[in-house]
Amino acid sequence: MSNAVRISAIMGFLAVACGAFGAHGLKGTLDATGQLANWNTAAHYHLIHSVALLAVALHAPFRVWAWRLWLAGTVVFSGTLYVLAVTGMKWLGAITPIGGVLLLAGWLALVAQAASLRK
Repeated sequence: MSNAVRISAIMGFLAVACGAFGAHGLKGTLDATGQLANWNTAAHYHLIHSVALLAVALHAPFRVWAWRLWLAGTVVFSGTLYVLAVTGMKWLGAITPIGGVLLLAGWLALVAQAASLRK
């Protein structure tokens, strides 16, 4: 099993664990501060991109740039939202979009890599 598959599987595990923790462990705390929506958004994007990471790692290991950009984007985007939800550190909101741009760049890298295969 490649490291990319292992890391993808760990990301998927963490996405589910974070989603469950937010739904059960933080619900009362984050509902009171209105940050549960941030946590849920982080968990949602985390899980979606964990599946994408795994799909690329299993079926298209040559698409390394898409995988790397998605990994970095998920860590930055979901990571900052998780920390923002728990700590309320509003300045993290300025960093979160960088993660979103990395996620978008990963999808564009996948398009570019697929187009290069057709040539």
